[in-house]
Amino acid sequence: DETGAYLIDRDPTYFGPVLNYLRHGKLVINKDLAEEGVLEEAEFYNITSLIKLVKDKIRERDSKISQVPVKHVYRVLQCQEEELTQMVSTMSDGWKFEQLVSIGSSYNYGNEDQAEFLCVVSKELHNTPYGTTSEPSEKAKVSY
Repeated sequence: DETGAYLIDRDPTYFGPVLNYLRHGKLVINKDLAEEGVLEEAEFYNITSLIKLVKDKIRERDSKISQVPVKHVYRVLQCQEEELTQMVSTMSDGWKFEQLVSIGSSYNYGNEDQAEFLCVVSKELHNTPYGTTSEPSEKAKVSY
């Protein structure tokens, strides 16, 4: 305008960390603010030292997320030999077959021994961004 001021039409939410960096030389980002938004602003203003800091912060955040160990829940299901195929083929909701343990035969019909097994299945517990986990459902159990 006539005073020499420029109007820059950018999101003030993400400009705050940029302005503070220019004032103090330190990157401070509110925990509720997405680093990617601050990166967009740093790139818009072409502040290369800030771009590097924000990219480092994003990499650090992403590496922490990927370092969270995967947790599993296991279930043991007892079944007879003829039920095995149906049980394994009808598992759902992320359950997967882990191990089959023979526990011998439980009964004898005429001359046929019915082999009995323990079927071990597992499911990953997924961490949410807020530190809680989603619990597995009961769907590993098959109804006949």
